[in-house]
Amino acid sequence: MANTKTEQLKRVLKPVHLWAIAVGLVISGEYFGWNFGWKVSGTIGFLIATVIITVMYITFIFSYTELTAAIPHAGGAFAYAYRAMGPFGGLIAGYATLIDFLFATPAIAIALGTYLNFLWPVIPPLYSALFFNVVFIVINYLGVKESAMFSVFVTVLAVAELLLFMGIVSPHFKMSNFMSHPMPFGWSGVFAALPYAVWFYLAIEGVAMVAEEVKEPKKNIPKGYISALGTLIILAFGVMILTGGITDWHKLSDVSDPLPEAIRFALGNQSSLTRIFAGIGLFGLIASFHGTILASSRQVFAMARSGYMPRFLSRLSHRFKTPHWALVAGGLISFIALFTGKADQIVYISVMGAVLMYMLSMVSLFILRKKEAGLERPFRAPVYPLFPAIALIICAVTFFAMIWFYPVLALGFFAGMAVVIAIFMLMGKHKIKIIDDVLLETAEVITSAAR
Repeated sequence: MANTKTEQLKRVLKPVHLWAIAVGLVISGEYFGWNFGWKVSGTIGFLIATVIITVMYITFIFSYTELTAAIPHAGGAFAYAYRAMGPFGGLIAGYATLIDFLFATPAIAIALGTYLNFLWPVIPPLYSALFFNVVFIVINYLGVKESAMFSVFVTVLAVAELLLFMGIVSPHFKMSNFMSHPMPFGWSGVFAALPYAVWFYLAIEGVAMVAEEVKEPKKNIPKGYISALGTLIILAFGVMILTGGITDWHKLSDVSDPLPEAIRFALGNQSSLTRIFAGIGLFGLIASFHGTILASSRQVFAMARSGYMPRFLSRLSHRFKTPHWALVAGGLISFIALFTGKADQIVYISVMGAVLMYMLSMVSLFILRKKEAGLERPFRAPVYPLFPAIALIICAVTFFAMIWFYPVLALGFFAGMAVVIAIFMLMGKHKIKIIDDVLLETAEVITSAAR
């Protein structure tokens, strides 16, 4: 089989970088977005939803790590689904992953603008969001090692600030506040809240997008994933429970800056700590914003390199070896979303893409265990097949709940998918053999074995 040499990314990342990228990708989910779940479920209803989603992520990450370590490809789920299910599987997984990261970026940008507006009301949130888009596209352009070191710095600050937040508000926690109207919509509210609970962990899978830039990926990727997930579980439950007991939770259920607002209720409007916290809180949002731009650009790069998107998007900067055109393309989509969507709607669309991608990844894991039994698997999913089965079932329930409770947005999601599939078929891409060194490896191994 002919093998066309494609451009390669530099392997420079270590476990600490992966921990920082993974936690940094997600940590804005602790700062905002999850609180929208209170609107549809109440505090206890949302707590139950979060426990369910936490179980999903534990089983998912331990299963997904098998795929990432065995197939260290910048396309992530796109690559796994392609190898397991062929061109259409890869297309749908790629579409879902792009929606996940490309819409997470403007959602976080809105929160960044809101936090700045909290500090300086004269600065319009939209202008701030647009400004941050430009700045962090430039930072990512300058090189992955440099951007990863930046991730370590801002992620450590963001984690420290969340621990500080818990320390500040815990003396003001009242169980009576947390237990007020705990499940106003009953069990249906729990299902409606599942997408917002996903926001606590959404994008941790983005580490897969930098797999081709990791030193000794088969050893270091599991370390990065597992340490990051443990960190995020502690932060998610601590922030959610303590925030729910500060005041009437209804007052915090529809804002994009719930943590500064919680401190304001706890300490008063005149407290200097309120403004200081909001200022430091920008680091948590910046960490995730930076990470989602990094991950989305690698997804665009990988799909373009494989012929699923215009080929020029896979070009690398000669000086920095970063996918500059992919970064620009992601920035344009973020700009459009900022002008057309509301924060909770953008969060929902991002989550829908993520959950579909999780489902396809677990299906790919099952198929590849049979289809490529001889594939080297440095990390194997524990308690197989139970862990991936649990993750798949919870994902399927969550996906159905999103369609049931938010049909109009779901219709838009599927309409976009239909357009992508139609273009894919009209261009005859499903008949063309993929040109990608990493994805071709499997086909070459299978061909050699057949001979």
